[in-house]
Amino acid sequence: MLFSCIVAGASPCTVPVAAINQVQFQGNETTKEFVLLRELTFNIGDSVQTEQLETLLEENRKRIYNLRLFHTVNYSYTCDSGQVIVTYAVQERVYLFPIPIFDFADRNFNAWLEKKDLNRIDYGLTLIRKNFRGRNKEVRMRLQHGFNRRIELSYRVPYLAGSRYFGYEVGVADYRSHTINYNIRNNRQYFFEQEDGMPIKRTGIAAALIHRQSVQRQSALRFSYQHEEISDTITKLNPDYFNTDFTNRNYFRLDLTRAVNKRNTFAYPLTGSYFDAGIGHAFFLNNTGTGFTTARAKYVKYMALPRKFYYTIGGEAQVRLGSNFAVTDNVALGYRSLVRGYELYVVGGQHFGLFKQGLSKELLNIKGIHLKFIRNPKLNMVPLALYLNTFTDAGYTVDNTYGDQNPLTNRLLFGGGIGLHVVTFYDIVMRGEYTANREGNRGLYLNIGYPF
Repeated sequence: MLFSCIVAGASPCTVPVAAINQVQFQGNETTKEFVLLRELTFNIGDSVQTEQLETLLEENRKRIYNLRLFHTVNYSYTCDSGQVIVTYAVQERVYLFPIPIFDFADRNFNAWLEKKDLNRIDYGLTLIRKNFRGRNKEVRMRLQHGFNRRIELSYRVPYLAGSRYFGYEVGVADYRSHTINYNIRNNRQYFFEQEDGMPIKRTGIAAALIHRQSVQRQSALRFSYQHEEISDTITKLNPDYFNTDFTNRNYFRLDLTRAVNKRNTFAYPLTGSYFDAGIGHAFFLNNTGTGFTTARAKYVKYMALPRKFYYTIGGEAQVRLGSNFAVTDNVALGYRSLVRGYELYVVGGQHFGLFKQGLSKELLNIKGIHLKFIRNPKLNMVPLALYLNTFTDAGYTVDNTYGDQNPLTNRLLFGGGIGLHVVTFYDIVMRGEYTANREGNRGLYLNIGYPF
């Protein structure tokens, strides 16, 4: 597993049952001790079968590591007359991230490359303060200018005062753009660009109550309000964009989600499993739209094979119930969910199913490249792992509203290819993938993040 290792120095227990007498933490200069204690599945005073002790300590080491607050988490223990003293040693990350924004205004790099328009560039700054006050809180601010203008502010608290399991998150956002994707035909986006003024404006607020059993098991009840405005030109170009006579709409969303994350590491998982599901409903105000309900689910299994091979298989599905769907709500494949090989296409619809599988071979795994010219130990060790990956994806979208205009809907999509995945500093995953799809298209696509 990248970014962490086990140093389980121990004086073995000679009794069949041992008791946890003390838990110590080292290296948590910023992180409060109670934040780490909350993640443990055992308490001081618990009895443990000696043969299961190291398995228990390793499981909890992974839980602490997957908080994503530390570069490394190691453990050691001593056992004297059946009394166990456990020590977890952590190396903290840098928690203040000023991240420059220099991005393409399209869905991905290859979509931008079709236009090659240097005006379609976004720039600005994202400022993230992780582990705020040492309590695993997060403050995030985004100030973006350029082609798409965005202001966002969010605050996440994993635990309410006095609560072990409940936290909350609040946020506000304002988005404006010089261009708007006003229609999808032949599975291609059609854009309208306005030189003066902004043809699309969105403002929203959101709040969520989070039930956090552990870093691996979380549920959330989210409430959000959204106000959207478009220019008169858009309703003339496509009356179905909002599917009303209005140039604005207001709606509330209520969403209930559940995630069970048993991956060995959240950045680039190699073993374990992941499941999430959610259901939500949109309530439109003042007859500015027709309400709809969306249910979705996703499951992925990650398996280690001999000789440093790893296999991933999973599926995702969405069902959307309602009527009179607007074009802007008719979202299926091509955005967050994608059949690789169709990066240049958008496949709208109400329902979809997606299947993915991949086989990876570890080519390189360096725990840390020491940059001697940087003195800060939180920054001067750069891990690097390379994986050769081959994959196949398949998906199917059901569109009962606009399917006649888009030939890739109501049809099996299939893509596959080979890629090189680079995993490095602060959970960054970069992918270069050469793909071919059922339509005969081939291409090299560059992406960020784990593919599924």
